[in-house]
Amino acid sequence: MDVVDIQSEKTSKHLNDQVRFYRLTRKFVDEQDMPQEARQIMYYSLAIGHHLGIVDCLQSDMDCNGEEYLAWIQGLPKESEAYRKMKGFLTFGEITIFPEHIHMLASAFKQIDIETQSEKSSRLTEGLIDILGAIHREPNMYLMIRGTVQ
Repeated sequence: MDVVDIQSEKTSKHLNDQVRFYRLTRKFVDEQDMPQEARQIMYYSLAIGHHLGIVDCLQSDMDCNGEEYLAWIQGLPKESEAYRKMKGFLTFGEITIFPEHIHMLASAFKQIDIETQSEKSSRLTEGLIDILGAIHREPNMYLMIRGTVQ
């Protein structure tokens, strides 16, 4: 990791955000006040694999502030794919974790020495591992990490 990357982490505008971890809890089709022609298009799009008309219901499972988030991910190896994925929040203010990310992230976070983590970082690691386990058991689920201005 070069000096520019380290500097960009510490100056990210998202360090001032409240970071929320939203887990998909359910989905439903919003059919309210929809003309019949539009319903037919929506059902066809669902049949071919598109999610037009699907509403995702997200539940906030845990949170921290941006500084705590940065301190937490500092436990990951800086050259790892897990660090790159999690650092995306500091760049974009939002990341999404899908089933294809769970093994890589779970392995990386399980390797962090618990003795080097703060109490908050330990709770975040434990919570993330639990959520990743839930995604493994239900592959239609995903996790969105999103910042909101405090």
